[in-house]
Amino acid sequence: MLGNLDNEVIFKKAFTDKTVFLAFVRDILGIEIEVEKIETEKKFIPKIGYIDFELDIFAESIDKRVCIEIQRVEYDHHFHRFLHYFLMLIAEQQKNAKEYNIEQTFYMIVVLTVPYTISEKNGKPILDEVLLLNLNPQSLRGEMRDLYGHQFVCLNPNHPDEGTPKKIRDWLDLIYQSIYNPQRPVLNTENEGIKRAMELISFDNLSPEERTQAKNKEAARIVLAKTENKAKQEEKIEIAKKLIELGSDDGFVAKATGLILEQIERLRTEPTK
Repeated sequence: MLGNLDNEVIFKKAFTDKTVFLAFVRDILGIEIEVEKIETEKKFIPKIGYIDFELDIFAESIDKRVCIEIQRVEYDHHFHRFLHYFLMLIAEQQKNAKEYNIEQTFYMIVVLTVPYTISEKNGKPILDEVLLLNLNPQSLRGEMRDLYGHQFVCLNPNHPDEGTPKKIRDWLDLIYQSIYNPQRPVLNTENEGIKRAMELISFDNLSPEERTQAKNKEAARIVLAKTENKAKQEEKIEIAKKLIELGSDDGFVAKATGLILEQIERLRTEPTK
């Protein structure tokens, strides 16, 4: 049985292993690098862009030419947040540069573990398994000019795409099946990184301390989700009360807030404060 890669403790145990990390980088980004250490909860002093950054997993190549950062998130509203991280971390390198040239290439990989709820500006839902952003300019003919190389990659295994390359598919399958099919996962064990990750997050290979930490993280996430749901429900109720005061009928209030008619009827009978 596999540990859940949606859990911060399990995720960091897998992807801070050098074999797993380098194989993941190779398959997702298509680059081979050497790293001396892989850090977690990486912070920068002083703060970047007035924000106290904390990166889940961070590594710098031994030749100092490549920086890799991996984030795991459950909520897609962080999409904008990590775009900001990506740009600010590139800007951070400029602080130590003698000229405007930035010698290091920065890569950010964000792993989303829930389906998207955000949409494009035109309202079209986003249902992509892999999203890529690079900062290289293009000509009017669509020809890319390789000047910078910085890349931001978003992975979401909840939106499978037949066109996803197999080397990326293997990792998306690992993430997805660790969450939804941990007891009988069907994965590509010929990939040494996948095989090593499976060994690391096997429930039998988790120490008592790691199991406790994982349970605590899961419990904290459940409490946070309940708190957020309660806050959203309270916000809907306040909106419903205002609509009722304005004379809106029950059907309109239900459509505007998502509350059921029984809830709205109770609100109408509650004494006003």
